[in-house]
Amino acid sequence: MAKGEKGVECKPKAAGGKSISIEEIKQLLERYRAALRKTGEQLGWAYEQAAFSYTVHERDHVLYLQGDGRLYKGMAIAVRTAGEETWIELALAPGATHGDKGKANEFSKWMAKTLGGELRLFSGRTMSFGRA
Repeated sequence: MAKGEKGVECKPKAAGGKSISIEEIKQLLERYRAALRKTGEQLGWAYEQAAFSYTVHERDHVLYLQGDGRLYKGMAIAVRTAGEETWIELALAPGATHGDKGKANEFSKWMAKTLGGELRLFSGRTMSFGRA
């Protein structure tokens, strides 16, 4: 994982103890970006670019979201497992901006709502989302 600030953990509540894979995270990320694109179409401007200014790279089962360099530096997303428990960990890149932290919180909340689960924020607070 990146050497940056560890912070957001999403613990999805999957039916039957099912774990989640990095491939499923990539699919979730694409669904998220598609929703942003759709919002942009409805608004008539490039909302996706403004709302998600990252390019995605995968290396060693970790997704690296590289920021645009101005307002955003980046973050990393990985799936962690300990015993029966599986969670999604999101860490900020070194030198991450307040914008990165905000985007990490926003995407993590969306993921937790979509998967149904528990989200531990950078502030240490925990949010719980029931499965929809």
